[in-house]
Amino acid sequence: MTSPQNDPAPQPPQGHSHAHTHSHGPAAPVSRHLRKVIAAVVIPFATAVVVGLIAFWPGGVPDHERTGVGFDRQTQDGKVVQVVQVDCADVNAAQVPPTGDTSTPSGREAVNEQEGECAKATIEVTSGDDKGRRFVEVVQPDAPRQLKEGQGVVVAYAPDAPRDLQYSVTDVNRKVPMALLAGIFALAVVLVGRMRGVMALVALAVSFAVLTLFILPAILQGSNPLVVAVIGASAIMLAALYMCHGVTARTSVAVIGTLISLLLIGLLGSLFIGWASLSGNTDDNTGLIKGLYPDIDMSGLLLAGVIIGSLGVLDDVTVTQTSAVWELHQADPEMGWKGLYRAGIRIGRDHIASVVNTLVLAYAGAALPLLLLFSIAQSSVGTVANSELVAEEIVRTLVGSIGLVASVPVTTVLAALVVSADRTGPGGAQAATAAPARTGRGRRRKTG
Repeated sequence: MTSPQNDPAPQPPQGHSHAHTHSHGPAAPVSRHLRKVIAAVVIPFATAVVVGLIAFWPGGVPDHERTGVGFDRQTQDGKVVQVVQVDCADVNAAQVPPTGDTSTPSGREAVNEQEGECAKATIEVTSGDDKGRRFVEVVQPDAPRQLKEGQGVVVAYAPDAPRDLQYSVTDVNRKVPMALLAGIFALAVVLVGRMRGVMALVALAVSFAVLTLFILPAILQGSNPLVVAVIGASAIMLAALYMCHGVTARTSVAVIGTLISLLLIGLLGSLFIGWASLSGNTDDNTGLIKGLYPDIDMSGLLLAGVIIGSLGVLDDVTVTQTSAVWELHQADPEMGWKGLYRAGIRIGRDHIASVVNTLVLAYAGAALPLLLLFSIAQSSVGTVANSELVAEEIVRTLVGSIGLVASVPVTTVLAALVVSADRTGPGGAQAATAAPARTGRGRRRKTG
């Protein structure tokens, strides 16, 4: 949309685009020459991404024999139909150590569980071939998850186990509250963002589709995780930015700035993950993945996670910086690229401080239980930082933060050069405002 206050004649001269927009919408494209220059960079890049998607498209997740461990097991839906309180000793819920030693935490816990009152729950399978089948689950008094009548649960199925032990409760069914929360989120985005919010949700769906249909299956098929992550992240970036912010020169500058920053993150991540000898195999989940698919490069998977994890915040930074420079140019069309850069970088410094802090706190929050364990063990800061579990998060945080910090000056200088160069090109934005019916080429040469 255009702003009638600043565009006395919204109709652009033939062959050029001079529409002005402000904070309520994306800026108009720059001159035809600069659009061609930007297209010469973006179109080959987008073409390479499409070719990469086709070349590495996995065609689905490879089959494997289920181990029955962790997430790699058959599950069905279930429902708690009855809960009865019983004496733990009657159902043999816990055994005191043969030595009678209750000085250890496990020994004391066994005594408490044997002397306490347990819950004997009857579970009915509500999906799959055994729908309607019932089994009994004993819940100890100190168990972190207690069952109640009418509650939906997730049950694991072990076909090779004895019939009475084939089913067991593994988790609570949270589909309804999760779906409701997702609905509230989508509604809030649409109500506040309107059409822009709708496009943001569509872009989110595209990002999720690329992640689940391309990135994850391609890695499981044995493709290089770094190459797959770069291709997938680039596809997500192009879809998200252009769908949410429009196909404009301003968005294209943000795309180029994001791409440069992602390349920097990839180089730094590859260097320091190798230098710090980070294997990427640090917990039960990664160990299970390595066991099922031994050909997967786990350190490459770690680097892929760094790139994908940084992409979302990078998009925010680059779009914000590009928009800031465009708005500064509209406020003062006579400002040169150095002035635009200095003004834009002042805005960027505030953005850097908040974004880096946000990224660090996000990783710290995710690793909080781990940090608590180190605190309980009274480990020194050096010992904690040197452990591979924490070192992974440190490298992930610092590499991502360096890329974010670098994206501010890179994107700002790109935007300043593009928008200021348009002042001297034919059909510049200022020319449209000063003489909407003429190209204003002579005046541009004098003031450029």
